[in-house]
Amino acid sequence: MQTLDIVARLVPAVANGSKRSTIRWGEGAIRPGPLRLVCADPPSVITVEVWRVTWIPLREAAAFLGREVDWPDAVMLAGMREHYPAITLDCDVQVVEFHPPSPA
Repeated sequence: MQTLDIVARLVPAVANGSKRSTIRWGEGAIRPGPLRLVCADPPSVITVEVWRVTWIPLREAAAFLGREVDWPDAVMLAGMREHYPAITLDCDVQVVEFHPPSPA
C-alpha cells in the first residue's frame, strides 16, 4: 500500500475528517486508492482513500483547494518550506485529495 509521512500536529485533523488533502513535492507519485498516512512520533497510522491527485504549480494550489484567503503566496511558501526548504512557487506539486478515514 502507498504511504506518506505526516507530522503529528496534522493527525487530529486527518482523523476527524477536517483535513482532506495534502500537498507534496518530490515524494514520488501518489495515485487514487488506499493510502496510509504515517506519523512517527507519536506513532500512528491513518488509512484514507485517495480520490484525486492533481499536479499543479505550488502557486496555484491554494486557489485549487479554495484556500487562497488562508494561504496567500507568502504563507503557502513559508509553510511548504518547513518540509521542503528548496521549494519555490513555480515547483510542480501533487495535490492529494482523500476521503475522511472510516470509523474504526
